[in-house]
Amino acid sequence: MSQISNRLGADIGGTFTDVVLETTRGSFSTKVLTTYGAPEDAIIDGMHQVCAKAGISPVDIGQIIHGTTLATNSLIERRGAKTALITTEGFRDVIEMRTESRFEQYDLNLSLPEPLLPRQMRYTVPGRIDATGGELVPLTRDDIVPVVEQIAVAGYESVAIGLLHSYLNDAHERLVADVVADLMPDVMVSLSCEVSPQMREYERFNTTVANAYIKPQMKSYLGRLRGRMQAQGVGCNIFLMHSGGGIMSIESAAEFPVRLVESGPAGGAVFAANIAARYGLDKVLSFDMGGTTAKICLIKDQTPKTSRVFEVARTYRFKKGSGMPISIPVIDMVEIGAGGGSLAHVDAMQQIRVGPESAGSEPGPACYGRGGDRPAVTDADLVLGKLDPDNFAGGTIPLHTDSSSAALTRVLGEPLGMDATTAAFGLAEVVDENMANAARVHAVENGEDLSEYTMIAFGGAAPLHAGRLCEKLGIERLLVPPGAGVGSAIGFLRAPFSFEANRSVYMKLSDFDAPRVTALLAELQADARGFVRGCDATADILSEFKVYMRYTGQGWEIPIILSADQAASPDAATFLQLFEADYTKLFGRTVAGLDVEITVWSVNATTPPEAVDQVTVASDQGAASATGSRPIFDPASAGFADAMIVERASLNSGQTVQGPAAIVEDETTIIIPVSRRAIRQPDGCIDITTKEGRA
Repeated sequence: MSQISNRLGADIGGTFTDVVLETTRGSFSTKVLTTYGAPEDAIIDGMHQVCAKAGISPVDIGQIIHGTTLATNSLIERRGAKTALITTEGFRDVIEMRTESRFEQYDLNLSLPEPLLPRQMRYTVPGRIDATGGELVPLTRDDIVPVVEQIAVAGYESVAIGLLHSYLNDAHERLVADVVADLMPDVMVSLSCEVSPQMREYERFNTTVANAYIKPQMKSYLGRLRGRMQAQGVGCNIFLMHSGGGIMSIESAAEFPVRLVESGPAGGAVFAANIAARYGLDKVLSFDMGGTTAKICLIKDQTPKTSRVFEVARTYRFKKGSGMPISIPVIDMVEIGAGGGSLAHVDAMQQIRVGPESAGSEPGPACYGRGGDRPAVTDADLVLGKLDPDNFAGGTIPLHTDSSSAALTRVLGEPLGMDATTAAFGLAEVVDENMANAARVHAVENGEDLSEYTMIAFGGAAPLHAGRLCEKLGIERLLVPPGAGVGSAIGFLRAPFSFEANRSVYMKLSDFDAPRVTALLAELQADARGFVRGCDATADILSEFKVYMRYTGQGWEIPIILSADQAASPDAATFLQLFEADYTKLFGRTVAGLDVEITVWSVNATTPPEAVDQVTVASDQGAASATGSRPIFDPASAGFADAMIVERASLNSGQTVQGPAAIVEDETTIIIPVSRRAIRQPDGCIDITTKEGRA
């Protein structure tokens, strides 16, 4: 994969589309405003810009890897296709009843997210599969035809099929799909036994509905993108970054678009893991802040933490259970509405609130001068001196400080009796504290102490805020890698081809069936390898085995990693030993006298990770030369400080910069707080640490 020359990475974000081109002569990147009406336009524009910088033609591009927020935005904004759900009689309301858990126990006015499909768009068929995969009640074609005829008359574009226990026996789902294909040949179909073959019908049905809901839009977009690229003479393969941190073919992405829901953020986590490997860091906090959202991810042993379920569109910030669960392999991260374009307002309690609503790229923050009249985080950064109005995005987007000041004064200052600077300070502190709280909660949920971690910051807005975030979290070291402004797009080019196959098969260790386990893991391995082989016909493929185990009677499982030998020759004693070791790490003890059960089996097929060169940390070679200075607000002292301005491109290995300072480049600006100092490492990373004697 990495031997291909001229590889293009493209990341569509809520505000900017980032494009990176890697050639034998180096890396070239650009940021262009996202074009909502036709997202492929921004990619084509960015492609031509980086090709011009590299001195090549688009025809010379050998591979394109793409990630996008389009799937996520369609779910959050409810802009998907007209979709019907066909499910088992008696289970029509599963996606509305949810799990009946209350994520805010004492809130009498608790508001649950509305299901993607209202009740009149959910249909049922008879027939029933039991929890062992046996047929309790038969299902015939005559049972299905009247239901599908109703759906056909109503003019649906997409159909989700989710029947009870189909992850064990998919015969009924396949029969329904056959009838739909016969009577509605033009409609798109999503089967739960293919999309998410796992137990827990609420999560499985919801994931299948989400896949069906966004499938027509994503299939159309991917088709248009391929067509536009071919029209530009680009005939290479296009691959998509999926939520689990790997790359999949454009055909698989069109069939299972729900796996793209976290594709952009996943690229960022892969990028941070690659930096962690270069520096030999085993505990890293990845901080990705763009124009619309901020993403925080724990990376241990140079591998991002993964999960089987995550939530989209949480109605209550930080509250598990308040969003829409998607049951697919995903890099586990916290995502909050705190980006450069996140808008601020004063709430009923006279408090400043920031996000999750974003100005996006149309009209953008007030300072863009494109019609935005509400203050965003970027407006606060501009008024506080963090940004140079004449050199934002390499000078391609002039910023208007007077517009920012006016918006801050009108929306925040006048209601709270503040001038524009104080309002900007309040806005910035609120958004930084929101992100710090998200990181604290995520760390506590995973039993981690962030003071032992190194932060790696990237995304257009992260280097502006990361230094202050480290102060709040007690993190001593911060790395800002080269290309930080387009980190997710670079991450796409570092990711392996991979696909994770999951299946729910319930088994107690007391009833452990070794031949059945061997056959099951072999089947999952063949499925996963088949997807990867479809992307790269010649690459070596590694297999990673995982089972999800719990004590009998518990509600949730923990992931247990198996070696290839343990998967090839499974036995109950080994599984129990592995489970008890990991359970003790998480909870401090085991539970005596209870049987242990396995609920989900997983095999991830992946091409080998890209080899990295270890960085030899630079020694202090003296202070860097400043190109100027400007006053930048220091939140720790609540006042402006005269800060030196340093061009990142002019820094040599080992040169240092003492805070307060701003290290500037086209795609972002790194703010060095008063409490920190920076040194440029040999690979171009800006390594920021606490000054001696400073907290």
